[in-house]
Amino acid sequence: MNKTQLVVIGAGPGGYAAAFAAADLGMNVTAIDLDKNPGGVCLYRGCIPSKALLHVAKLLNETKEAAHWGIEFDAPKINLDKLREWKSSVVGKMTGGLGVLAKQRKINYIQGRATFTSSKTLKIDKVDGTTEELEFEKAIIAIGSEITTIPAFNIESKRLLNSTSALDLPAIPQRLLVIGGGYIGLELGSVYNALGSKVSVIEMTPGLLPGADRDLVQHLSKMITAKFEKIMLESKVISLEDKEDGILVKMQDKNGNPFEEKYDYVLASIGRRPNTKGLGLENTKVKTTQRGFIAVNKQLQTDDPNIFAIGDIAGDPMLAHKASHEARVAVETIAGHRTAFEPLAIPAVVFTDPELCWAGITETEAREKGIKHEVAKFPWAASGRATTLDRTDGLTKLIIDPDNGRILGVGICGPGAGELIAEGTLAIEMGATAEDLKLTIHPHPTLSETVMEAAEVFYGQSVHIYRPKRK
Repeated sequence: MNKTQLVVIGAGPGGYAAAFAAADLGMNVTAIDLDKNPGGVCLYRGCIPSKALLHVAKLLNETKEAAHWGIEFDAPKINLDKLREWKSSVVGKMTGGLGVLAKQRKINYIQGRATFTSSKTLKIDKVDGTTEELEFEKAIIAIGSEITTIPAFNIESKRLLNSTSALDLPAIPQRLLVIGGGYIGLELGSVYNALGSKVSVIEMTPGLLPGADRDLVQHLSKMITAKFEKIMLESKVISLEDKEDGILVKMQDKNGNPFEEKYDYVLASIGRRPNTKGLGLENTKVKTTQRGFIAVNKQLQTDDPNIFAIGDIAGDPMLAHKASHEARVAVETIAGHRTAFEPLAIPAVVFTDPELCWAGITETEAREKGIKHEVAKFPWAASGRATTLDRTDGLTKLIIDPDNGRILGVGICGPGAGELIAEGTLAIEMGATAEDLKLTIHPHPTLSETVMEAAEVFYGQSVHIYRPKRK
């Protein structure tokens, strides 16, 4: 039986970050994943390919918007084969680079599926058909999550897409239905809309992006409603039926009335869930929560002292950057350092048009929890840079403790908002106040100024919008 000091199961943003950090600390590391190179769902089938396509969507949308400025372009000629090839090249470049880094760090990378046979041993079913047994001192589980499915949607049809198959761009459907108004569905719906599809969205809750700040969502909803064919809220899909020329979708509106529509393609995007099936946890002391996540403490250690868990499998939020930071905490704990995963804020970004992001508490959360707070907003209609971009459909919002001015939460909606939220996250982590943001000189003209000006609004000192001074 082969032996290793640390085995990392799963090589996504959490797994490869853990393996690399451990190797840099001098540990003997084995990493196990089904893919040829590290990267996981994020790089192969999620974050990276979707953002590559969203960049294309942004370009196509801007060519249309240019007509407002007196510049018109001919209708674009879309070569799907070349577009797929470019997207795949982005994925290949990044995952290939990670493969090189793994070799440089002398990590034993095994392509296969791991199953615990005890708290100290694994069985690895390799993709080449062979089997290997491995003894380890410590293990980090970083297997991520899987696409949530609903039995009623399980029809055999090439026209039924999920968040993975939609990235392969099988076609540009004339009409596309997106089931689910969460961030994945809206991002992919935005891509197909830009490519020429008439996109409709059906969502069971009263609004898009459930859980996100309603102030921010209303800006996104306004833009999407104008671009998409139809937005159906408080509605649900009853059944799907494959037809020769499309999928017949039976639905129910918010009043309980049934109706049906036929779409060329349907994208089911109703979220992701943890999946520990087949991992052999029953052969260890690892325990799971009622929702199926692996239970961990602040050091990411499970109930089995030899085994740690990070990323999607260890609980919400299911975000790549959260997994990467958890990875370092787990590795440093294994190395004997005193550390804990205790972030005050984990930023979330929805890469739609406009982008929507937040960190810390939202206004809704503050109200529900009875947290004393005050809100300061700066509309992008008053931003010089937003005006030069012809994109005044945005908002920067601060949630502030009125007693000491401390920043409790930040929300931003607008083009490039995802690039701005890090400042807000840093402010929350460092215990910065609105005065700190106000006194920090931001370059002009930039969208980053909206953070400073929102802080000025709190004090009634904003130059570009009028609000009486605080008493």
